[in-house]
Amino acid sequence: MSPCRIHPSILSADFANLEAELHRIGTADAVHVDVMDNHFVPNLTLGLPVVKRIADVSTLPVDVHLMIEDADRWAPDYADLGVDSVTFHAEASAAPVRLARELRARGSKAAMALRPATAVEPYLDMLEELDMLLLMTVEPGFGGQSFLDLILPKIRRTRAAIEGSGLPLVLQVDGGITRETILRAAEAGADVFVAGSSVYGTEDPAAAVDALRHVVEHTESGL
Repeated sequence: MSPCRIHPSILSADFANLEAELHRIGTADAVHVDVMDNHFVPNLTLGLPVVKRIADVSTLPVDVHLMIEDADRWAPDYADLGVDSVTFHAEASAAPVRLARELRARGSKAAMALRPATAVEPYLDMLEELDMLLLMTVEPGFGGQSFLDLILPKIRRTRAAIEGSGLPLVLQVDGGITRETILRAAEAGADVFVAGSSVYGTEDPAAAVDALRHVVEHTESGL
């Protein structure tokens, strides 16, 4: 399994001071940027111009999560910003294989997300087209929600499929990740964790990132 990676979500950061907020998570592996259009999810956040500026000033890789309709049309524009990865929702793409290939062709890693009620099995044959698969552990749209334990079996099935494929695919979870829930998700097979309020809701976000990673890595090492 890949090393534990922590991607803090700036959805929980201070939007008036985003550059300063980026500097507060220097211990993270990437910054997770949630783009919402108030159609696919009932919330409106950031768009292309703001994500471009985040990519310009961030010292961390930028992990863009598109919670938007018509991903086939808009996702390639985000890849063109030079971000590390672009995640689109399977539910918002009419041609997910074509879109994943387009993202890679434009220099971004290709990632696909599934809402809690979306089964992973119909998409297992396209794993080789992806660099990352994101399983939502809350209903997308708002930060601060509680982790849905009912997703754990889905994480286990997905991890088994990834291991069976032999592909270097990482498995990300997003929603309700805290020091109490991260271990359950890790034990089920996730290796990339998006954490919002449990990082930015603390006095020292960098220390909070380290604490989350410590929970997983020290449990895996038997310490």
